[in-house]
Amino acid sequence: MNTNENKQETAEQENTAAEEAAAKGTAEQAAEDTKAPEETAEEKLQKQLDELNDRYMRMAAEYDNYRKRVAKERDMIRSEATGKALSAILPIYDNLERALAQETEDTEYKKGVEMTARQFESALDSLGVEIISAEPGTEFDPTVHNAVMHMEDESLGENCIAECFQKGFRHGDKIIRTAMVKVAN
Repeated sequence: MNTNENKQETAEQENTAAEEAAAKGTAEQAAEDTKAPEETAEEKLQKQLDELNDRYMRMAAEYDNYRKRVAKERDMIRSEATGKALSAILPIYDNLERALAQETEDTEYKKGVEMTARQFESALDSLGVEIISAEPGTEFDPTVHNAVMHMEDESLGENCIAECFQKGFRHGDKIIRTAMVKVAN
């Protein structure tokens, strides 16, 4: 029985030693674990901070792009609305110009039409609308002039405007209406 008792004692000692080693290892691991969560918590907080900062920067960039897009759309809509309104009232200006071209003996009537036409031109100027130059002798430009007639005239140069039938108008870079002209070849 001595051998059995010795074996049993040896087994118990080994178990005790293993338990002590396991306890010691667990204690060491627990000590390491207590250090690791502190570092991990800082790392987690830093990650969260970086993520929130990234989201903030993206949101700020999206808002800036949105603001620019809305401003561009607003300017485009304003330009289109101004163009449509001007297109609707330009025939009135044409009729005032025709009335001025007619001879009349009533000077007060002619003076009233002149004042109305100049006031109309002043209103167009305040809106930023400019009249496209189509005076006889100026060079024909197909981007702003519409040639409705051609004629042979030696006194005028090649591709020069001989006569303007209807004035053209421009608002900023947008052509509201091209000038209708007769061109000399």
